[in-house]
Amino acid sequence: MNIAVIRSRRRTLALQVRQNGEVVVRAPLFVREQEVRRFVEEHLNWIEKQQRKLSVAAGRRSEIRPLTAAELSALREQARRDFTERAKLYAPRVGVTYGRISIRHQKTKWGSCSSGGNLNFNCLLMLAPETVRDYVVVHELCHRKQMNHSEAFWAEVERVLPGYREARKWLKTHGQELMQYNMED
Repeated sequence: MNIAVIRSRRRTLALQVRQNGEVVVRAPLFVREQEVRRFVEEHLNWIEKQQRKLSVAAGRRSEIRPLTAAELSALREQARRDFTERAKLYAPRVGVTYGRISIRHQKTKWGSCSSGGNLNFNCLLMLAPETVRDYVVVHELCHRKQMNHSEAFWAEVERVLPGYREARKWLKTHGQELMQYNMED
């Protein structure tokens, strides 16, 4: 198995399986090579599962046609209206305010929240069920209270959207499929 190790000032070890199936380990500067190998071995089942998912997604890729510029533009406009309405609806429930809403066509992220309170959403979410879009909006709004993924953060998401786990699961299961609309082979 080909494994790339990227060292940085991070504090923890992390794994990533790229679209091409390559395994990337992100490691703190101080972690020994032996510890990195052990970490990979402990997560072999997870790595293989991700590689299988990517293989299945690659098989579907030929069935999915990337969006044209016109389709993408229409999707962005639809997303701008949709996410603006959802943010207006959920911000009071979360108990936060927010700044600007931007709609992007990203290849890896569904949404983000800046420290200044600006919200970004991926226009491809318009191809997902409404409950998934609700979840992503609530997720990003909850970052206005907790800029992390701590237990307190997830408790806040659950308080506002008790069924969020189903939407999150949908995104994990079907997200790669949606991202295929980005791919231009």
